[in-house]
Amino acid sequence: MATRRSRVLENWERLVRATLQREQLRSAGQGLAGAGAGGAGLASAVPPSLVKTTNIEQILQAADDIADEDPNVARILCEQAYTMAQNLDPHSEGRGVLQFKTGLMSVIKQKLAKKDGAVIDRQRDIERLWNFYLTYKRRHRIDELQREQQRWRESGTFSTNLGEMESRMIEMKKVFATLRALLDVLEVLVGDSATDELSRQIMEEVKRIKISDGTLRGELTPYNIIPLDAPSVTNVVGFFPEVRAAISAIGYTADLPRLPANSGAPQLRKLDMFDLLEFVFGFQEDNVRNQRENVVMTIANAQARLGLLDGVEPKIDEKAVAEVFDKVLDNYKRWCKYLGIRVVWNSTAALNKSRKLIFLSLYFLIWVRLLMFAFFLSAFATYFITYISQMAKELDAILDSSEASPANSCTSSNGSVSYLKEIISPIYKTMAAEAANNNNGQAAHSAWRNYDDFNEYFWSPSCFPAEMATSEGFPVSA
Repeated sequence: MATRRSRVLENWERLVRATLQREQLRSAGQGLAGAGAGGAGLASAVPPSLVKTTNIEQILQAADDIADEDPNVARILCEQAYTMAQNLDPHSEGRGVLQFKTGLMSVIKQKLAKKDGAVIDRQRDIERLWNFYLTYKRRHRIDELQREQQRWRESGTFSTNLGEMESRMIEMKKVFATLRALLDVLEVLVGDSATDELSRQIMEEVKRIKISDGTLRGELTPYNIIPLDAPSVTNVVGFFPEVRAAISAIGYTADLPRLPANSGAPQLRKLDMFDLLEFVFGFQEDNVRNQRENVVMTIANAQARLGLLDGVEPKIDEKAVAEVFDKVLDNYKRWCKYLGIRVVWNSTAALNKSRKLIFLSLYFLIWVRLLMFAFFLSAFATYFITYISQMAKELDAILDSSEASPANSCTSSNGSVSYLKEIISPIYKTMAAEAANNNNGQAAHSAWRNYDDFNEYFWSPSCFPAEMATSEGFPVSA
C-alpha cells in the first residue's frame, strides 16, 4: 500500500512539474502570444456558421498579419474571403452573416481608397499573390525552421531553454498559418481550369509545394493532450517515458501486413496500427486521430500505475497492455457470452501484445460511432456485437496475410471503403425515415416505428442471420 501511495504521489508531482513548465513556456512567449493566437481583427468577426465550413477565419487572420507589409495582398485575401462568404450564404441567412459581409466590404473599400484612384489590375492578382508567397517564405527561412524543429524532435528530449523555444514555436506557427492561407487562396483563384501558361505553372507549383511542405498542415493540426500527428517540442507530456513507450507500442512492426504503396504515408510521424485500421475499414480521419491519442493515453496511464520506465527507448510492460485490454473488452466478451456469439480469439493468453493493441484500437474506433445510437440498446446488443465480431475476424485474417487489403464489410459496390457509409449510415437513414413518418408528432403511434419498436424487433429470433445479409446491411421490415 505504501509503495502504491508513493507511486501515485510521484506521478502527481510529475504532472505538476509538467504544468508549471508549460506555464513557464506561456509566460516566456507572451510577447509573441498575439502573433500566435488566432481570432484577432477581422478574423474575430467571422460568424460561427462560416467558421465551421470554411477557412475564412484563417484567411482574414493572414490578411491582418500582412496588412502593413503588403496592403495589396491583404486586399486580395479580403476579397477572396468575401467571395467565399457570399457563395456559402448568398442570402445572408446565418446569424451575423449580413453584419460580417457589410463590415468586410467596408474594409475592402477602405483598402481600395488607399490606392488614391490608381487602377487595380485584378488580372495580376494571382501573380502578385504568388510572388509575395515566395518572398515571404524566403524571408522567414521556412526550410531552416523545419530543419531546426526536426532536430528537436529527433533529440527525444525536452529543451530547458523554455523562453527561446516557445518564441520560436510561436513564430513558426504564425508563419505556417499565413503560408497555408496564401496557398489556399492561390489554389482557389487559379482553379482546375487554368488556361494560360502562367496559371498552369503556378498550379503545378502550388500542388508540388503542398505535397513537399506537408508541415504547413501538420503544424496546425489540432490535438487534445498529445500532438501525435505533428509532435511539438513544447509539449511536456509528449516526453514522458510512458507516453513515448505507448507511442512506440502502437507503431508499425514487421509482423503487420504491408500497406500498398499508394495508401499514403504520414509525413510528420511514423506509420502505426491506426494507419492500417484506417486503410482496412475506412474510418474517418478525425476519428482515427482522436482514438490514436485515446489509446496512447490509456496505455500510458496503465503503465504509470505499474511504475516508471527508464532508458533511451522505454518499452510498455505487457501487464499494462493486458490490464487495458481486459478492462475495455470485458463488456464485449460478456455480451458475446449472453448472445451466444463466439469471441474472435480462442484465448487471451494466446494473443501477443501487438494483437491485443490492434484489437483494442479497432474496438475504440468502432465504438465511438455507436454513441450515435445510445437509445438503441437492444439493436446494439445484436447488430453491433455481431458486426464487431465480424470486423475483428476480418482483421484477424488480414493480419495473417503479407499485404493489407480493404475489409469486405466496409467496401461498397464501387470499391470505396467507409465504415461510416457501409455500417452506420444505413441505420441512421432507416431511423431518420421512420422519424419523418411521425408527421411532426401528429401521426398515430401505429403509423410509424420508434426506438422501442426497433429494439423489440431485434429480440426476434428470426432477425439473424438472414437479415444481416441484406444489401443495405440493416433490416427494415417490421
